[in-house]
Amino acid sequence: MLSRKIASLLLAIAIISASLAATATMAAQFYTTSSAGWPWGNAPEPFPWLNWLASLPHKTGVSLTIITRHEATVINEATKAFLSSPVAQKLGIKNLIAIYAGPELWKTYIEEAYKANRPIDIAWGGGPTLFNYIDQWGYIQPLDNKTYPEFDAVLYELSKIPKEIAGAPTYKVGKDGLVHWIGAAISSFGITINKDKLKQWNVPAPIYWINMTNPIYAKYLPDVQMLGIADPTKSTSNTRMYEIILQAYGWDKGWRVLTLMAANSKIYDSSSAVRDGVIRGEIAAGITIDFYGYTAMHQNPACEYIIPPGQSIVNADPIAILKGTRYPVAAAAFTAWVLSQYGGQQVWLLPDINRLPINPLTFQTPEGKKRPDLYEAWKKATSSKVINFNETLADSTERAMQFYFKATLVNAHDTLQSVWAAIAKAYLNHKINKEQFEKLVGILTAPFPFKDPTTGKMVTFTTKYAIYINPKLSSGSIYQALMNEWEKGARMRYQFAYQALQDVLAGKPIPTPPWQTSTQTTTTTTTTSPATSPTTTTPQSPTTTSPTQTTTTPSQTTTTTTSGGISAGEIVAIVVAIIIIVAIVAYYAKRK
Repeated sequence: MLSRKIASLLLAIAIISASLAATATMAAQFYTTSSAGWPWGNAPEPFPWLNWLASLPHKTGVSLTIITRHEATVINEATKAFLSSPVAQKLGIKNLIAIYAGPELWKTYIEEAYKANRPIDIAWGGGPTLFNYIDQWGYIQPLDNKTYPEFDAVLYELSKIPKEIAGAPTYKVGKDGLVHWIGAAISSFGITINKDKLKQWNVPAPIYWINMTNPIYAKYLPDVQMLGIADPTKSTSNTRMYEIILQAYGWDKGWRVLTLMAANSKIYDSSSAVRDGVIRGEIAAGITIDFYGYTAMHQNPACEYIIPPGQSIVNADPIAILKGTRYPVAAAAFTAWVLSQYGGQQVWLLPDINRLPINPLTFQTPEGKKRPDLYEAWKKATSSKVINFNETLADSTERAMQFYFKATLVNAHDTLQSVWAAIAKAYLNHKINKEQFEKLVGILTAPFPFKDPTTGKMVTFTTKYAIYINPKLSSGSIYQALMNEWEKGARMRYQFAYQALQDVLAGKPIPTPPWQTSTQTTTTTTTTSPATSPTTTTPQSPTTTSPTQTTTTPSQTTTTTTSGGISAGEIVAIVVAIIIIVAIVAYYAKRK
């Protein structure tokens, strides 16, 4: 009888011990900032992983190729700092070669380089959505430190970075449980103003996105365009801001805001051109990513960057190692250097760059302490009240949103702006009342019917339709058919709004738009700018936003160990098992 009890006791102990060991192993897989848990042991900062990386087999005298959306200033400063660092010198990295490419060209560049046996090593800068796209296309190398132990250096630097900043994930974990990309800087989105120009033109500073729809900014149109935005097919940051607006105000009202914002604005070919327009005083305000705003403030004291209260988000701007790199040790070293507070994070502090580091320890370094202004901006951005941004919705509608915007607000901008100027001036000059103004704006911004090339049915651009058509826009025939339909429909809408204005000014009632009384698109004759032929463009790849980003604990093999080589989890399991054994033995001894 006693032997059965002992056998049962031993079995129970074995089961408990196995369970505890498994739990300890799982717990040990979380990131730790303890240097004892990494293969280089207690090596000190900066770059404690450097000597260990140098001990791994690696090629020397190599050049790393980086595809980037960063400006040349960032790459030049980073190259200068990195090549003079002990990291590059010890590992024999002789150069960084940058490929400056628009988001629509990344896929082509990466594929062509791979086919030519000169694969690109690293992708750096461009926003979460662009990186999520190249990840979906299979170009990003997951940080699997079992296969590539050198990736431990990158994971170590990641351990210093918060999982989230202002509710946004700072890195992406794939379905494989591995880290795919890591934010190297953080960005908010807002409006950069030039106070001198606002004063000169006697107009208020826009604080919220909707303020940029104010007809006061149209008083000198089309001769003077006071505001500036960028074409979403050519700007990842502006795409993100348009998505923020659509979610902050809702789809229908959001498109009204975007339409009137475009009507009030000069539309630039790049986000940096918007920034430069504000700095030079060409425009009084423009939508910009935060570091463009900080740069404007540094270059022109009349400039100020404003985050619309409760109507923005904070993003991580990623870096990733690409599949096929011939130099994994060098690629890991550069990526880890970029994330280190003693390395690439200090590049963001330079006055001509003015970006916000993602590693908060950067502001504890001597260089970081010299930028209290940037630290204040960092604290403000990371503590900002942000919208509950739906990444999945943004991703599932992005191509459709970009191309609809392109067709209706960029390609048809001449008609839109001239009609809006006429309506706004009529209101500002008291020729129409507020009710009439609102009705005319309603016509100018209302959804219009168009023919869906996939079904032949008349539809409008709803959220549901955007989700439906989004994946189909990779087809050139569908893309071009819709671009034509959208531009034609938009011009028809604008011209009808102008005709309605003429009727009001003539004392007639505002007519009902034909698309509200019929399912068929009607061509309306107007007395102004005749419709031009729809602009023919080539489909472009999407630019920015982020698909669903699930922040989970990444899979890795680092454990915290004691000097004797036993992991902390194993120690816990042993101690708990001993306690349980003693308790059970005491229990049976007492019963006996």
